[in-house]
Amino acid sequence: MTSSTRPALADALASGPLVLDGGMSNQLESAGHDLSDGLWSARLLAECPEAVTEAHLAYYEAGADVAITASYQATFEGFARRGISRGRAAELLGLSVELAREATRRVKDASRPLWVAASVGPYGAMLADGSEYRGRYGLTVAELEAFHRPRLEVLAAAGADVLALETVPDIEEAEALLRGVRGLGVPAWLSYTVAGDRTRAGQPLEEAFALAADLDEIVAVGVNCCAPEDVCGAAATAARVTGKPVVVYPNSGETWDAGTRTWTGRSTFTAEQVTGWQRAGARLIGGCCRVGPEAITGIAETVRRDRAR
Repeated sequence: MTSSTRPALADALASGPLVLDGGMSNQLESAGHDLSDGLWSARLLAECPEAVTEAHLAYYEAGADVAITASYQATFEGFARRGISRGRAAELLGLSVELAREATRRVKDASRPLWVAASVGPYGAMLADGSEYRGRYGLTVAELEAFHRPRLEVLAAAGADVLALETVPDIEEAEALLRGVRGLGVPAWLSYTVAGDRTRAGQPLEEAFALAADLDEIVAVGVNCCAPEDVCGAAATAARVTGKPVVVYPNSGETWDAGTRTWTGRSTFTAEQVTGWQRAGARLIGGCCRVGPEAITGIAETVRRDRAR
């Protein structure tokens, strides 16, 4: 489906739930790619872009309506550490959107409307030390806005359908990102990483979600890269505080060890949880780290079944 016939994401959400993709990193690793350096999946934008397109395609074919680009850890500063110029970094950020768009053109069912969300990860993702799960970097809101705005501008200009302001650990960074999207002409969603009923930095979710309640640029609010068990309560709070559609895409329930760069524990993610998330207000539903295509198929089947009831 072409951009001229594909409805805006906000309009599509008004008609019913949509399915997001799963984790980019686990899909790339399952294909044999080493993501152990600081750029994580963003490294493959330069070194193996076809692998990124194939990962997106796997999720679209699994039933995802929306794919999130491989730009989570793609920043001008992070690329500069690898000797990549600012101009080339901008090209790679734009390429992340085009690779996802290319995957939409390869999907077997060409009649399906599919969307591309440009990932905008937190400042801590660039540090690659796990600090996106703590926040409070010691930077002002103005400094964080200056960090985020240039890549927001590039990703918006690249033609993304929506900007995914994701894995946000605290209110200060959320405020910076919300300032950064103003005037870009592209809608966005705001998604916190949480622990229980608080942001990772310990702030109440009521306060965190309230930042986006009156902003026209924000078409959905919610949580991602949190434990599946934290989704229902957070989704209900997001819906109550903002009145907006809710986006949820938790990780598998395993725990990330930033020191060893490994996951520990067991998965608690199941497709059966999706019905409860929808009842709590979720309208964009998928998975984050360690949630693969098989799980996304399960989510898509649950959404279709619940819609038919």
